[in-house]
Amino acid sequence: MLSLRPKSKRHTGGNVGHIRNPKDFWAGVLFIIVGAAAIILGSRYNLGTAARMGPGYFPRILGIMLIVLGGIIALRGLRLQGAPIPAFKWRPTLVVLGSVVIFGLIVTTVGMAISVVILIVLSSSASPEFRPKEALISGIFLAALAVGVFVIGLKLQVPIWPTFLHG
Repeated sequence: MLSLRPKSKRHTGGNVGHIRNPKDFWAGVLFIIVGAAAIILGSRYNLGTAARMGPGYFPRILGIMLIVLGGIIALRGLRLQGAPIPAFKWRPTLVVLGSVVIFGLIVTTVGMAISVVILIVLSSSASPEFRPKEALISGIFLAALAVGVFVIGLKLQVPIWPTFLHG
């Protein structure tokens, strides 16, 4: 018989063991793991009460909230259709991690301002949409912000400019 409907597999029941949206499912699992770790680590501290919260109150409540949210997201990953997880890309990961390591190695000698610009430009180069001019402008803006917050505001003992310029 001729049919206008596309051929599809016959529905045999629930999709209990089938992950339909792997991104949501694994994000939910990650939230659950982080929430459980927060509860375990927070259990070392006194809980207190809602009126007089102890140091363990916030980590435990946050852990419970993360577990609930992770459960909802993971269940959603089982029920709703989603895109598969794309292949892992090593180059962007290594470029970003490498730029952070370089920042840590040069910040005390090159100074906060120039180190942040280098960090932003190098880490931006990991993107296929990298534009050097935009990365440089962003780096200058973020360097000014970092100097304002960390060196001026929080009074961290980090030089703003290279130490070899100070004579």
